[in-house]
Amino acid sequence: MRNPKINYFEKNKIQITIATLVAIMCAALVLVGCQNKADKGVASSSPEVTESHTLLPTFAAIHTPTILPTETPSPMPTEVLTATPVITGTPTLAPTSTPTPSATPNPTPTIKPTATPTQAPTQEPVTAEQILSTMTLEEKIYQMFIVSPEDLSVGQGSITAYTDADMEFLKEHPVGGVIYFENNIVNPEQTKNMLQTIRKYSEDNLGLPLFACVDEEGGRVARIANNSAFNVEKFDGMGAVATEEEAYNIGKTIGAYLAELGFDFDFAPVADVLSREGSAVIGDRSFGTDPHRVSAFAAAAAKGLESNNIMSTFKHFPGHGATTADSHSDYAVTEKTYEELKQGDLIPFANASENNVSAIMVAHISVPNVIGDNTPCSLSYKMVTEILKGELGYRGLVITDALNMGAISKNYTPAEAAIKAVEAGNDVLLMPLDPENTAEGLINAVKSGRISESRIDDAVLKIIEAKLNH
Repeated sequence: MRNPKINYFEKNKIQITIATLVAIMCAALVLVGCQNKADKGVASSSPEVTESHTLLPTFAAIHTPTILPTETPSPMPTEVLTATPVITGTPTLAPTSTPTPSATPNPTPTIKPTATPTQAPTQEPVTAEQILSTMTLEEKIYQMFIVSPEDLSVGQGSITAYTDADMEFLKEHPVGGVIYFENNIVNPEQTKNMLQTIRKYSEDNLGLPLFACVDEEGGRVARIANNSAFNVEKFDGMGAVATEEEAYNIGKTIGAYLAELGFDFDFAPVADVLSREGSAVIGDRSFGTDPHRVSAFAAAAAKGLESNNIMSTFKHFPGHGATTADSHSDYAVTEKTYEELKQGDLIPFANASENNVSAIMVAHISVPNVIGDNTPCSLSYKMVTEILKGELGYRGLVITDALNMGAISKNYTPAEAAIKAVEAGNDVLLMPLDPENTAEGLINAVKSGRISESRIDDAVLKIIEAKLNH
């Protein structure tokens, strides 16, 4: 009888050997089949589509002995082991075919062009002519007036703030500007508020700003600088100015603080040539006795003002420096001939246009040796239209000196003075007495044909242009 232990191991050995051979043969058959299939796939014009890349060993690798690293043998399991063939060699990537695209391709999205937003048409600025064409005769005549705050508040004394009643009066009497004096000007805050109130009301309700005017020459005539509440630089009389640069800096300094407060029209600088000793009304307000020096210094001061967008004014045409009387009280007369005036007093005014001076103020003085009588220059057609506008070629605003001064008020009614001033060629009437009756007189003069409406239109057009430009 055989040893059962020996038979057990021999039997297991045989089984392991057979199983190993069977596994090797099966693996070989599988690999041969896969290789043939792969070879056919390469030759085919339509390779099969594989779901994923498969790493397969080459058929020769099965027969090539491979030296494997020596490992510590694991304990033999008691179960029957199935031999696994060792696969060596470089793996080969099975070829894959490009997937056939789907029958219906995804459509390419159409990008719609973005519409360019339509820009609103640019609003053309309103012209002076367009504004003028919308105004009534009464509105045009009131635009020619510059009045005091008290003229807008009859019977209320000195005005330092506007009321609703004042604004309503302004709406009914749309004057072109307001001039402010010491009694109207208290401190910076009050002045700013007062000027802003009336300017905004005028723009909102009348469509045009008002001129905000003041006499700020420097020296003894300075409504702002001579009020300590404003704390601005004060200057000595203009006769002490030594250079054009100094004159310019004075004008620039004055212009800066006027603009800060809300003013836009300064009745300065004085362009009178001091040609006669004892002319107290002018005195140190003038830049001196040399007409060319006066012309240059006055032009420099005006440029300083204009650099701050403050309208400047040469005054007092044709020259107050040769008179001794004060036209604030009554007639002031100079006996000079026209030739004598051209050699001295008129030189600064002759240069006003080329120096871009915004306005010239015409004095109430009389020049009988030029016009033949004692008519004040402010009411003289010869002096304003023929000489100032004609021979001297001035194209800016022409404004009368205050029509409430004695030289006018003692000799003419308010309406007659205004009518004569317009007939003479003035564009702006400063402080007419009784503005309502004066306006009525001018309206009647136009309706009767004494004054043409075109004369009114010429003046008002210049006023509107000045406002639009400043």
